[in-house]
Amino acid sequence: MIDHIGLTVADYARSRAFYERALAPLGYRLVMELTPEQTGGSYHGGGFGDGKPDFWIGAGRDGQTPTTSMHVAFAANSRAAVDAFHAAALAAGARDNGAPGLRPDYHANYYGAFVIDPDGHNIEAVCHLPEDASR
Repeated sequence: MIDHIGLTVADYARSRAFYERALAPLGYRLVMELTPEQTGGSYHGGGFGDGKPDFWIGAGRDGQTPTTSMHVAFAANSRAAVDAFHAAALAAGARDNGAPGLRPDYHANYYGAFVIDPDGHNIEAVCHLPEDASR
């Protein structure tokens, strides 16, 4: 089991604002922040979750910037939440990387949407429930 994951971002304030908006429809919020003063260095980060921080973003230590894009998929409890994530992420400045819809090549009920965040990371929301069970 994965406990948490972190992405390096180039501009923490920009990415924090983006993720606060994009993840709100999925029930995620900023639950913890770490400042350079707290970490004894240049790291500034924030943890998002629905209770405990399990998705972290942070400005790289000692000027480190993202060099490789990552893919992160967030579970959604309904197809409507996937749609709302996609709309919120685009409104927050993401680029579309796959409109909400079924991806039957993955499995019959795979309903996902993909966006590219401000640092080029491929961020997805996915619901695995049948349409009638996800309302």
